[in-house]
Amino acid sequence: MQLNAQEAWNAAYAQLELQLDRPTFEMWVRGASLLSMEGDTFVIGVRSAIARDMLAQRLYRNVRRLVCDFYGGPAELRFEVRKSPQKVDARASETEMPLFRLLAQEQATSAPAPLSPDPSAAVTDDVPLHQRIARPPARQLPETVLNEGYTFSRFLPGQSNQMVYAAAQAVAENPAAVYNPLFLHGSVGLGKTHLLQAIAHECRSRGLRTVYVPAEAFTNDLVESIRSKSTAMFRDRYRHADVLLIDDIQFLKDKESTQEEFFHTFNVLHQFNKQIVIASDERPANLTHLESRLRSRFEGGLVMDVRLPELETRIAILQMWAHEIGMRLDTSVAEYVASRVQRHLRELQGVFKKMVIQARMSRSPLTIDHAAEEIDGLQRPRYAITLQQVIDVTAAHHGLTADDLTGPRRTAEINQARQIAMALCRELTNASLPQIGDAFGGRKHSTVLHACQKAATDAACDPVIASVVADVRGQLLRR
Repeated sequence: MQLNAQEAWNAAYAQLELQLDRPTFEMWVRGASLLSMEGDTFVIGVRSAIARDMLAQRLYRNVRRLVCDFYGGPAELRFEVRKSPQKVDARASETEMPLFRLLAQEQATSAPAPLSPDPSAAVTDDVPLHQRIARPPARQLPETVLNEGYTFSRFLPGQSNQMVYAAAQAVAENPAAVYNPLFLHGSVGLGKTHLLQAIAHECRSRGLRTVYVPAEAFTNDLVESIRSKSTAMFRDRYRHADVLLIDDIQFLKDKESTQEEFFHTFNVLHQFNKQIVIASDERPANLTHLESRLRSRFEGGLVMDVRLPELETRIAILQMWAHEIGMRLDTSVAEYVASRVQRHLRELQGVFKKMVIQARMSRSPLTIDHAAEEIDGLQRPRYAITLQQVIDVTAAHHGLTADDLTGPRRTAEINQARQIAMALCRELTNASLPQIGDAFGGRKHSTVLHACQKAATDAACDPVIASVVADVRGQLLRR
C-alpha cells in the first residue's frame, strides 16, 4: 500500500535511526520533521543551518532513497531551518532524550553561562554563534588582518612559480572546487604568505567568510578560549569559515591539543566542502613532528613547491618596487642587486629599502654604490655553514653516508646527491672551487663547476630535484 507524504517521512526517519550510527543521527537527523509538500518535493525542517547543510550535501542520497522507497515514487527533498523551536513533549522521559541534551540542560541550570547574549543581534539559527553572543571581556579573538600589498597583482611568478601561482588563482576564483586542500611549501621569504593572503583578499572581496591566521595565532586563540571558557565560540569561528588559510603549520610542533583541534576543524570544513589552504616550510612528508593523520590529509590535496624566482623575475620585482614609490631603477643596477641577493625575497627587499634610504639622504638616483655596502653585510659567513655540514645533511637526506659523496663511487644516485651538495657548498659557504673539490675527495675545480651547473640545470627542469635542493637548503639554514 502506498503511503502518504507524512507516513513516508515517518517511516524513512525510523529507518535512518536504524541505519546511521548514533552520533551521526543525533547530530544531524534527530528532530527533523516534514513541514510541507510542494509537488513531489518534501520540505523537511531541521534544527540548524549546519544540520541543513549536512543533510543537503552529505546525506542527501541516502535520505532521498529511503523516502522514495516508502513514498512509492520519485521525490526530491529540500531542507530548511525551522524558524522557531518545536515544543518538547513534557511526557518524554529522560531516558528517551539524547545524552548530550541532558548534559546541556544540566549545565544550563547548574552553572552561569560564560558568554552573555548580545541584545543587538537577531537570534536565528542561520546566524553564526560568534555573531549571536557577546565576546568575553578578556582578549578578543582577533579578526583576520591582511596586508593590503599582498595581492595577486603584486605577485610576479616568473617561470619558477607559474604553476603555483595558477593553482592559487584557481582556488581563489573557485574555492573548494578544484584543489582542496592546497598545501604550499618552500623556504623562508619566497612568497608563501603573499599567496595565502592574495587568496584571502580575493575570497573576501566576494563576500566569503575568510579566516587567515598563522598557526601560532591559532594556538593562542585556542589557549585563550580554554582560559575564558569560550571554546564554543572558538570552534564556531573557525568551523563556519568558507575559506580557512593557516600559515606556518610547522609551528604546531609538540602542541598535541592544538593538533587535535585543528584535525577536527579540518575534517568539518572538508566535509562541508569548504576551502582549506596551508603553508609550511617543509613538504607534508617531512613534517614528522605532526600527527600522521594530519600529514595524510595534507598529502591528499594539491602540494605545491614555492621556489626562489629566477634572476629575470627578481629584476622585475625590484623595478616594480621602485615604480611603486616613484623612483627610477636602471636595469643594470637591478641586475647587480638581483644577481647577488639569491637566498630569498625578504633579503632582497631589505637591500632595496636600504638603497632607497641612502638615495633619499643623498638626493641621488638609486645606484650600485647604494647597494654594495648592504650586500657585503649579507655575505654567507653569518650562517657559519661548513663544507662538512653540507655534505652530512645532503647525504642523510638521500639515505647515503658522507663517505659515499666524497669517495670514488659514481652510481646515478650518488652522482646526483654529490652535484647537489657541491652546488649548495658554493651557494652557502665562502669556500672556493678548489676548496670544495678538496672536501669531496680531492676533485678538480672544473669538476665542481660542472657539478654546480648540472645541479642548477636539473633543478630548473625537474620539480622533484628542485624540491630536494630546497629541502636540503632549508635544513642547513635552520641549523
